[in-house]
Amino acid sequence: MNPVTINSSIAIGTGKPLALIAGPCVIESGELALGTAETVAEICQSLDIPYIFKASYDKANRSNVQSFRGPGIDKGLEILAKVRDKLEIPVITDVHDQHEVEAVAEVVDIIQIPAFLCRQTDLLLAAGKTGKPVNVKKGQFMAPEDMGGITGKISSTGNDKILLTERGTTFGYHNLVVDFRAIPIMQETGCPVIFDATHSVQLPAAQGICSGGDRRMIPTLAAAAVATGVDALFMEVHPNPAQALCDGANSLSLQQLKPLLRHLRQIWDACQL
Repeated sequence: MNPVTINSSIAIGTGKPLALIAGPCVIESGELALGTAETVAEICQSLDIPYIFKASYDKANRSNVQSFRGPGIDKGLEILAKVRDKLEIPVITDVHDQHEVEAVAEVVDIIQIPAFLCRQTDLLLAAGKTGKPVNVKKGQFMAPEDMGGITGKISSTGNDKILLTERGTTFGYHNLVVDFRAIPIMQETGCPVIFDATHSVQLPAAQGICSGGDRRMIPTLAAAAVATGVDALFMEVHPNPAQALCDGANSLSLQQLKPLLRHLRQIWDACQL
C-alpha cells in the first residue's frame, strides 16, 4: 500500500483510524458550507476521526439542464478556501474540465475526478501534473481490476499520490449495486481505497428529471465497507436532505452522522484485533 498524505496532517492507507470525506453535494451557500463543515469537524474531533471537507462548485453532469449546479468556480473556490483557512481542515472538490485544474489546485488539498470522467486521459494527466493527491471515483461502468490503467495515467506524470473510490456499479436501469470485492481488488493497485456510502445508494435518473436514492441503506453499506477493510469513507451530508439542492435523496442527515460514525469506529476498532 502506498499511503497518501493530505496536507501533511492526514495519512490515508496507513491502517490508522479511518478518515472521513464529507460535506454537502454542492455548495449551496457559504453559510451552509461553513456551518456543515464546522459541525462535522466537531463530531470527527470527538471521535478521533481525521476529516476532509467536500463540496462541489459545479455539478456539470446533472440529469436536467434546469438542475442546480452550484456557484461556479470563482465563488466556489472562494468558499472552499474560507472553509479550509477558518477551520484549518483539508478540502476536496471535483473537476470536470482540464482547463480548471490549475486554478482548483491552488485552493484544494485533493483533486477529485468524477466517476463519469474517470477515463478522460487529458483530465487525469492535468490533475496528476499538479502534484496534488488525486482521488478518482471508479466509474459505474468500470470493473475494479480495470482501474490499474487509470492509475497508470496519473502515475505517468510522476505523481503517485492516488486514491480510488468505490461508488457502486450500474445494475440494469436506475439502479446501482456494490460488490465489496472491489475494495481489496482496487487495493491491489497499491492505492488506498475510499468507499462512497452515499452515491452507492443513488438511483440514477430514477425520478425522471433527477436521480433518486435510498438513504436508509447508507449505514448498512458503510458498515460493510469498514468491515471489508476500506481505507477511508466518503459521505454526502446535509442539515436537511429533503431540501438539498442536489442529491438530497442519497444524502445522510447531519443529525445521523455522529451515531453512525461512532458505530463505524467500533467496527473498525474490532477489525484491528
